[in-house]
Amino acid sequence: MTPPIKVLLVDDQALLRSAFRVLVDSEADMEVVGEAADGTQAVELARSTRADVVLMDIRMPGTDGLAATRMISADPGLSGVRVVMLTTFEVDEYVVQSLRAGASGFLGKGAEPEELLNAIRVAAGGEALLSPAATKGLIATFLAQGGSSDGDGPSAAEFSERLAALTGREREVLVLVAGGLSNDEIAERLFVSPLTVKTHVNRAMAKLGARDRAQLVVIAYESGLVRPRVE
Repeated sequence: MTPPIKVLLVDDQALLRSAFRVLVDSEADMEVVGEAADGTQAVELARSTRADVVLMDIRMPGTDGLAATRMISADPGLSGVRVVMLTTFEVDEYVVQSLRAGASGFLGKGAEPEELLNAIRVAAGGEALLSPAATKGLIATFLAQGGSSDGDGPSAAEFSERLAALTGREREVLVLVAGGLSNDEIAERLFVSPLTVKTHVNRAMAKLGARDRAQLVVIAYESGLVRPRVE
C-alpha cells in the first residue's frame, strides 16, 4: 500500500489552516503532518516531519513564505519537499520570485477544494502547477518586473551557456513547456509519446539545474530562449 502524502500547512491564519486540515485529512491518500504560522517554523517542521508537500502562504509576519521556500530549496536534506505557494490571487506580485526560490507552483486561496487536493497530488508526483492560464499570468508578471533576474540565481548569460548543452529536441520541448503545454499536449504536437516528452523534460531540468518544471519556465524566459509577446 502506498503511504499517504505528508502535507505541511503554513499560514498565519489559524482558521484557514483548520479548514485545510479538515479537507486534506478527509482524503485517504494524504494526511496533515504539521501546521506552522510563520516561515521559520515551517522550515523546522519540514525537516522534522519530512513532509512531501508544503502548502505555503506567501505573506506572513516575520519570515515570509518566499524566504522559507528559499531555505527549504537550499537544504539538500529537503530536496524531496515540494512547495505550493498559496496566493490571494492566482497572479501574485511574488509569483516569479516564488518560482525562482524553488516553489513547484502556486494556487489561489479561492481555489475549489478539488483543485487544492489535485495540486497536492500533482506536486507530490514531481510535476509543476503551471496551467496555461497560470503561465500567461506568470509571463505578464515577469514582463511587469522588467524580465530581469533578481540576482539570486544564475545570470541570463550563464543560463544561455547551459542552454547550449541541450539537444535540439530538448530546446524544442523547453519552448513548449514555457508556453504552458502539458506533457500530453507536447507529445501530441511533436508526434511522440508522453513518456518521451517526460524524458526530455527531465534531461533539460538536469542540464539547466532546475528543481522542477516550474523553474524551467522561468529559465526559458530569463535566458532569452523564449520572448513574451506583448498583446
